[in-house]
Amino acid sequence: MALNQKTFVFDDVCKHNKPDDCWLLISGKVYDVTQFVDNHPGGWDVWRRATGKDATIDFSDVGHSDIAKGKMKIFYIGEIDQSTIPIKRSYMQYMTESIYNLRNTSQLIIKVLLVGIMAAALRYYYLRKYMKNVQENGY
Repeated sequence: MALNQKTFVFDDVCKHNKPDDCWLLISGKVYDVTQFVDNHPGGWDVWRRATGKDATIDFSDVGHSDIAKGKMKIFYIGEIDQSTIPIKRSYMQYMTESIYNLRNTSQLIIKVLLVGIMAAALRYYYLRKYMKNVQENGY
C-alpha cells in the first residue's frame, strides 16, 4: 500500500456502480474492479449486487481462492472513511447483530430441547399404551 493512500467517502464509492465504472468496498478497502468485470466468472450480475454497500460479507460468503484474494491487490485504490458508512450498511453492524444473535442462540436451544423432550415423552406414552394393548388383546 502506498504512503499516499487515498481515503474515500462511502457515497462517492457508491456512485461507481456501472459495468464501465465499478468500485467495491471490501473489508474497509476500496477496489476499482472495472477492468475485471467482463472476466469475472459470475459476470456483471454479481458485481451489481455488491456495489453501493459494504461487500465484505458477499465476498467472504463466496469462498474466493487465495489466487483471487491475491489479485485484489491489483485493483486496490484506497481505504474507506469508516465514519461515512451508514450504520445499516456497515460490516461492523452485521458483526454486532451476529454477536447479539449468538446470545439468543441459547434461548433457541432451550426451546428445541423442550420440544424434543415433549416429543420423546409423547412417543414413550403412546408406545407404552400400544404395548399394554398388545399384551391385553394379543395383537
